Amino acid sequence: MNLVEAASALLYHSEPGNSVVGAKGSQPIVSHNGNIFAALQEFANNVAAKMNQLTAGEPEEQLRGPFENFMTGVANALGWEVVCTGETPLPDRLGKPDYAVHLKGLLSGYAELKAPGTGANAKHFKGHNREQFKRFANIPNILYTDGNEWALYRDGNSVRHTRIAGDIASEGKKAVTKEDARALDALLQDFLQWEPIIPTDRKGKIDLEGFAALLAPLCRMLRDDVIDALKHPGSPLVQLARDWRQLLFPDASDHQFADAYAQTVAFALLLGRSEGAEPLTLDSAETALAAQHNLLARALQVLTDPGARAEMAASLDLLLRIIAAVPPATFTGPEDPWLYFYEDFLAAYDPKLRKNAGAYYTPVEVVRCQVRLIDDLLVNRLNRPLGFADPGVVTLDPAAGTGTYLLGVIEHAVNRVEHEQGPGAVAGQATTLANNLYGFELMVGPYAVTELRVSRTLRDHGAALSQDGTHVYLTDTLESPDARPPVLPFYLRPISEQHERALKVKSSVPVIVCLGNPPYDRHEGLDVENARSLSRYGGWVRFGDLLPDEATRDQKGKRKKLSNRALLSLREERAILRDFVTPALEAGLGVHVKNLYNLYVYFWRWALWKVFEQINIGDTSGGGTGILPVNHGQDGHGTSGPGVVSFISASSYLDGDAFCGMREHMRRQCDEIWILDLGGEGRGTRKDDNVFAIQTPVAIAVAVRGGTGILPVDHGLEGHGTSDHGQGGKQAPEGAADENGAWEGGTGIL
Repeated sequence: MNLVEAASALLYHSEPGNSVVGAKGSQPIVSHNGNIFAALQEFANNVAAKMNQLTAGEPEEQLRGPFENFMTGVANALGWEVVCTGETPLPDRLGKPDYAVHLKGLLSGYAELKAPGTGANAKHFKGHNREQFKRFANIPNILYTDGNEWALYRDGNSVRHTRIAGDIASEGKKAVTKEDARALDALLQDFLQWEPIIPTDRKGKIDLEGFAALLAPLCRMLRDDVIDALKHPGSPLVQLARDWRQLLFPDASDHQFADAYAQTVAFALLLGRSEGAEPLTLDSAETALAAQHNLLARALQVLTDPGARAEMAASLDLLLRIIAAVPPATFTGPEDPWLYFYEDFLAAYDPKLRKNAGAYYTPVEVVRCQVRLIDDLLVNRLNRPLGFADPGVVTLDPAAGTGTYLLGVIEHAVNRVEHEQGPGAVAGQATTLANNLYGFELMVGPYAVTELRVSRTLRDHGAALSQDGTHVYLTDTLESPDARPPVLPFYLRPISEQHERALKVKSSVPVIVCLGNPPYDRHEGLDVENARSLSRYGGWVRFGDLLPDEATRDQKGKRKKLSNRALLSLREERAILRDFVTPALEAGLGVHVKNLYNLYVYFWRWALWKVFEQINIGDTSGGGTGILPVNHGQDGHGTSGPGVVSFISASSYLDGDAFCGMREHMRRQCDEIWILDLGGEGRGTRKDDNVFAIQTPVAIAVAVRGGTGILPVDHGLEGHGTSDHGQGGKQAPEGAADENGAWEGGTGIL
């Protein structure tokens, strides 16, 4: 017999005036003037009276009044402060549980009522009830009852179950026995005393991988609730989705909005908690975020306005309850707890989304290698004595993820400054670096983590951040740099300004270094008739801007009747990806061109354009004016530079037939190209290790232009992947090896 059952047994044998102390040191379990058996008898009589009346409405609705009275009786009997808050039913929706149940002001769990005769055994549910149970399986503590049968579920698993001896609908109080009351008492105490259990490791520290797995299903439940709401035109979420598209992502589908909603709320609450929100509420999280994370603060306010919150209450309140149980210090400290957290979260939240987004954590060894290689080239080839810390070096990670590359740049630059100029110079140079460091991220979760990590790291080194904070932006890298942000109401300005700043970076800020780990996803063929979002299919890189009016008219000025496919084909002819596509077509390799349609290829094309081909005039801090019109590189020859582009990406472009135009274009734009082929083939009979948990071979490339006019050279450091024009055997730049002179994490390349 456990403690709860023992206390329950004492309930029926205690003398008047005595009280029994509940589990976990709670308030007295029972007072002398009431008990659960009497409350259960009254509940049975009330249900019988309801069911025997000719009353309109769903059968389960007849349980609501009796259930509320019963829980009041239970609260009085136990001497506890229990409040049941009824949720408004949502017709034709999976909806929310019928009641949120609070103990002493804290959410204990939810209660779901079923029509008498339905039972509470989820194995027997059918149709709507079965689908609803699948949704509610994410709830860590939920009570099901049809009046006769009671069951307690945690995370979809049954932990307690009991059944009244008779049928309360027909027999009333005669249906219940003291044994029924004793069993139900134990079940209800277990239900009411639930508290979030945050996983810990052997040392008592929060197990962040376990916590990510705990958080993910609740975030997924919130996403599914939003998707459900968007199917109904009257839902306030429908207008909210329109506003979100107008603010940030015009092409976002309903599913993409729902995902953005769920991740924004979850990670805004996490960051609010990390920044010291105590107690954690939506308001306290918003206040904690306002100083350094204005976009997240305003987004949290907009997405959880009263209308939206009313429909998402169950999911939102659960997220608040779980995250509030985590100490704020969990996400601070020298070990950088955010390093792996988002990848762990995404793997549990939506593995397919993780795969489609190419969201795989980049090993620190890879990041450090790329950063050292680039820094060496900045110093020795581009005459930037302080490398990344040089005032003239603007650095951008166009797929920032959780900020690992940006942090790698900060740490390397700060170490160089401290070594060469002394500790006293660090704060000033860190401030300069903060002004020259940019990051783009499409997914809200990693964006939030990046902004937090970068701002904290810069502040730790004494950097004075501008009023706008870091230059980390929630944006679609592949969006047109010439897009026009909408004019919005004043209270939405912090969100729209983020969009405007990101567009300014794309169109006007001269970037010297573009580095990172772009997403890999070879997408399916474009459904031109139904494609709502072109971002995943290459966006501006593949399709360019909207066609000018004259392009859609014939020689007489009459508008042509063009299908969606024809319009997109015309746009493709004008887009910068044509520099990769045309040579392959001219070489008779058109059958292989489909292999170019991969996110990593789009990012490579964008980075080459941004660093080597875009014409800019202005200061290198990004705040100058007098920017000339953007050269979108249609002639295939850059007029900008010098600079460096370095990505770790799928290596198919090294020797694949479809990529002959990509290789040609890279050689035209660059003086030198260094290739570190890491292998990693996970398919077929000749498999080898991969630095990522993927089966696709990968390679690091460092492409540099020094403005010297020398012919391009490929340096293949592995001996394969450079069969076109490889000149292996060239000495690698300093920094390709780690501190011990060896590459760790690859396949013995150096």
